Formats: sequence, C-alpha cells, structure tokens
Amino acid sequence: MLVCTSGGHFATMKSLKSFWSQHQRIWVSDKKKDTISALGKEEIVYWLPYQAPRDILALLQNIPTTLKIINVEKPDFIVSTGASIAINFALVAKLLGIKFVFVESISRSQELSLSGRFIYFLADEFYVQWPQLCEKYPKAIFRGYAS
Repeated sequence: MLVCTSGGHFATMKSLKSFWSQHQRIWVSDKKKDTISALGKEEIVYWLPYQAPRDILALLQNIPTTLKIINVEKPDFIVSTGASIAINFALVAKLLGIKFVFVESISRSQELSLSGRFIYFLADEFYVQWPQLCEKYPKAIFRGYAS
C-alpha cells in the first residue's frame, strides 16, 4: 500500500517507481490534479479528503476510513512519503502489526517534518535523504541523493 498526499509527497512516491512498480499495490491519496491524472485510470486508488497538517479533527475523522481500507486490502506493508495522512496509516499499521515504512522528504535536510517526527517512533523502517539526519535520529536509514 502506497500512502501520500498530493504535490511533493506524491512526486517523491513517483520517484520510487523502480521499487513499487514490481509489486501489486493500492494507492491512498487525496484527489488533486496531479494524483487524479497520474493514478485515475491505471491504478487502484482510495481517495481520502485532504487532511491539512496539524488538523487533528480531520485526522480523527479519517481514522475509521483508514481502518476500513487496511481491513479490506490487508496490505503486506505500507510505504508512505507523507504528509499528514501518513500519521493515520502509521497508527493503524502499528495497532494491527503491519510493517510501516516512511520516506522523509528530500527538503528536510536539518530536521524531520512534523509528520516525520511523529512517525519516527512508529515506523518499522524510516528513510532519510540527508546523512546528517542519521546523527540526530539513530533509527533513520540514509538513502538519498544528497551528499
């Protein structure tokens, strides 16, 4: 299962195509121009309402839908590039014992994103794209283009 919001997080997930294209997959995202045009006809997609950062009410409202999606699809593991909907899926995955992998944005070179700081403690694997983040966050695994 691939979970990400539209925009840069979706672009990051698309950049991982060499990995996910080798697997059966289900997408979860919000309905915006970039996600609709790229996923609309070729991929299996669950559309969630946009969940703004720091919107705790939207997060809580989306938890039942998150749980339903995971129960219906029964993914082997979940990969997310963020942002806020990643928290829903990390929480439910942790509760259900499903492996959760998070890839932090390349724009985060000094500090983790808000969602990344929360998910860091929940993720089974946590990837960063800047090596200096591994010094601050020992659980992080460096895989990126930055040097």
